[in-house]
Amino acid sequence: MADAKMSDQRQKKVFTTGEVAQICKVSQQTVIRCFDNGRLQGFRVPGSKFRRIPRESLIAFMKHNQIPMDHLDTGRRRVLVVDDDEAIVDMFTDLLERDGRFEVKTASSGYDAGILTEQFRPDVLLLDYKLPDINGNVVCRTIRSNPNYRHMHIVIISGVADPDEIAELRAAGADDFIRKPFDINMVIGRIAELMRVA
Repeated sequence: MADAKMSDQRQKKVFTTGEVAQICKVSQQTVIRCFDNGRLQGFRVPGSKFRRIPRESLIAFMKHNQIPMDHLDTGRRRVLVVDDDEAIVDMFTDLLERDGRFEVKTASSGYDAGILTEQFRPDVLLLDYKLPDINGNVVCRTIRSNPNYRHMHIVIISGVADPDEIAELRAAGADDFIRKPFDINMVIGRIAELMRVA
């Protein structure tokens, strides 16, 4: 199923504004605005208000705006693992990349996570609650305050949070909380579920 979806993305010649929004990780309204002001080339479906964007135009638009083309080329979902425990980072990197559905980058501090979030535009942030320089709830609030990251799912992983802290993390915008020690297959399953990856 995942292979079929990836293959479909590679072979697709014309995209809807909704598909372009998903690929570029922006809102559909942003895509429509770019289309209407000529920044994104395409055509209207005769007799309707629907807009369509040819593949070549989408690629040119993504290159011009420095939008990563991973989704367009491979269909893999981007996961940013943020943890200062090297063993956990290595384990997630190895297992997620071996899975084949995900592209993985890692950070060991909140500062590095901020830079990589901007550059990598992850679909899922796997975030340790207690980082050397910042707590997870601050990271959650920062991400949720940025409309460019509306698509991003945040999964907090920690062995130290109490029920009040978990409630605070959810209020700050975390989609899920997983307690250490954890079952790695359960975590991967939860990522796939959040992303609706087949």
